[in-house]
Amino acid sequence: MRRRWFALAVAASVQASSPLPAAPITFNTALPVTEGEGIFRIQAQRFAFAEEAGSDLEVDALPMVAVWGFTPRLTLFAIVPVLDKELTVETPAGGVARGDSGLGDATLLARYTLLQRDAAGSTLRLAPFLGVEAPSGRDDAADALGQLPQPLQLGSGSWDLLAGFVATRQALAWQLDGSVSYQANTAANDFERGDVARLDLSYQHRVAPRDLAGGVPDFVYAVLESNVVWQDRDEAAGRQVADSGGTTWYLAPGIQYVTKRLVFEAAVQLAVAQDLHGVARESDWIGTLSARVNF
Repeated sequence: MRRRWFALAVAASVQASSPLPAAPITFNTALPVTEGEGIFRIQAQRFAFAEEAGSDLEVDALPMVAVWGFTPRLTLFAIVPVLDKELTVETPAGGVARGDSGLGDATLLARYTLLQRDAAGSTLRLAPFLGVEAPSGRDDAADALGQLPQPLQLGSGSWDLLAGFVATRQALAWQLDGSVSYQANTAANDFERGDVARLDLSYQHRVAPRDLAGGVPDFVYAVLESNVVWQDRDEAAGRQVADSGGTTWYLAPGIQYVTKRLVFEAAVQLAVAQDLHGVARESDWIGTLSARVNF
């Protein structure tokens, strides 16, 4: 599945001709796009968790992101992930695996630029965004042992609102992006995921070429990103789940190769600090490979 989508992204890049700027890797809300143009991004992600109590959780994701510049100030986003979740539990009879794969919940959002201040070789942009996570993923999957626990379902079954604010400061050799967001989750199937708040920062610095006298060649950017993610406790049957939610801080070194047609990106989010409730499962790292193209 991942190879097929990356092949499609590469094929689409042949049709693109305008240069693509740097952008954050671990969050989408700061992706730059102009009126009448679009961006397609495909990412392959692996979520690595700590083993606990003889169980091992593996989650792979393939988010597909489409962005369109509707007006000079209004940008529309659609994010649809393909997910694969598997929980393996060791028992006296051997390992028992449970999980599902397929489409997850889609996110639709709009970003409106309130402030755009351009100067020679630099720009500053400030924009709020508002969106909804729609229940497009299956939320009633079952196996031989019965219906899967809600965290292993691909979808939540609920309509969830999210809102936030993004700022971008760009110069000739570097770019700084910041985003703050809050997602208010609602209940479905007698289960409610905890609300989620995020603070995301990304710094991209051009490391090659240093001299632009030869024109506009390909670029290589070194990237460092920070993601602070807080999640409230889940609720099941009207009661809080004690071993859920908490705060995780990720630091993500990365690299971008930017051509006139295509951008290739890679980053590893390392969980450097965690304050979780009870014995909630800890995150180790999140690896991301990405390609994006304009159209």
